[in-house]
Formats: sequence, C-alpha cells, structure tokens
Amino acid sequence: MILDGRHIADEIVSGLGDTLRGMTLGIVMNAGDPATRSFVKIKTRVAERLGVVVKEYTPADSAAAVAECDAVVVQLPIEGADALLAQVPHTKDVDNYPVAPVAAAVAEILARTNVDPNNKKVVVVGEGKLVGAPVAQLLRAMGANVSVVTLEQGSLDELKDADIVVSGAGSPGLIRPETLKQGVVLIDAGTSESAGKLAGDCDPRCAEVARVFTPVPGGVGPIAVAMLFKNLLTLDRHDDGLAGRA
Repeated sequence: MILDGRHIADEIVSGLGDTLRGMTLGIVMNAGDPATRSFVKIKTRVAERLGVVVKEYTPADSAAAVAECDAVVVQLPIEGADALLAQVPHTKDVDNYPVAPVAAAVAEILARTNVDPNNKKVVVVGEGKLVGAPVAQLLRAMGANVSVVTLEQGSLDELKDADIVVSGAGSPGLIRPETLKQGVVLIDAGTSESAGKLAGDCDPRCAEVARVFTPVPGGVGPIAVAMLFKNLLTLDRHDDGLAGRA
C-alpha cells in the first residue's frame, strides 16, 4: 500500500475550517536550500487556504519573528539552529507543542493504516530534532520497542527483522528492499535533494516489500505540515485559556 499523504493532509486541513484565520506564522529560514524552499512552499500554500499570514525571516531577524508573530518555525537545517530554537518561547513553538509535526504525522499514518506499534520492533534511522528524536520518543510512549540507528550507533542490519521502520536520515536511496522484511511498515520522513529533485531515504522499490509505504514527495511531508497547523490551533486555544484565567 502506497500511502497518499496529500489526501490525508487535505482531510486534516479541511477539518480546521476557519479556526486559524488572521493568525501569523513566522518562518526563520535559509532561503537558498531547495528542500527548505519546498517545505516552506507547502506551508505557505496551506496557510493561504486557512487564512494564516506567513512571514519569512532571515536568521538575523529571528527576534523580530518572535515579537511579531503568533507562532514561529525555525526551518531546519539552519546554521546556529540551537541558538535560534532557544529564542522561540514555548507558547509560540508550533514545531514542538504539543507534538512535533513529523512525530504526529507518523502517529496519524499508523492510526489510519490500523498499525498498533505496541510491542512491535521499531527501527528509527536518524536522531535529528525534526524526525528521529521526536519519533523515537513518541513510539516508545506508545509501547514500541525502539532502536535508533545513526552513523555512530547501530547498523542497518537491524532493519531486517523490524516491524516498523521510520527513516529521517536525509540520505537518498539509503534503504533498499533487500534490507527489509516482507510486510514491513516503512515510513520515509527523510528529505534531501538528488539530481535536482526531492528524494527520500528509501529506494522506491521498497514499496514492493512493504505493507505500508510512504513516498517522497507526497507522503509524510504534507501530513506533517497539516499537523503543524493543528499545533497552531492548540497554541491559540492554550493562549485563550491562559487569558481566561488571568
């Protein structure tokens, strides 16, 4: 089953209706990176549909983003990421509250494909802030037996008996069908550029052995963007609640 992430994202965004109209989202970014530009384009398109105003900022203007916008995204990868992320207060951190968008997208995919991760062997490839770390944390909380493979730890040999694989390495074609077991749930959240096009970590032929396969583009990415805007709604309601108790 090749999952249609765009269709799922459309359903999620449609469910938000006009709840976010008039809010502002600041995106701190490096404008020259193709993968970054692609993700920002998707976010901007969804924002326009929801009536959210998107403002783009350079890293040097990150303080202005925090001051002027209802929520802020630091678009990774970006130089000085830790310092930039530290500037974003919890009440505006739409990339982490209540759940990191990619992790929320993974949970949504599992729910929609009737995959229960409890007691399943899960391998997460990569340990980055956007994918690996939050996905591993969430799946452990859902009862999965999670191993994390990076350049420094573990081996891709662990994929051979994994029930679920989530990859966010950003290395095109890293995962091949011969490294997987038949019937694996394969969620490709890795995005990078290859030959001028966006590519995932998984060789497209992996779809032949996977029970569930998310393509790049069109898989996890659109769902993660939709989840980001669900987070924006959560932040807005949280702020309303605080104001009501003041």
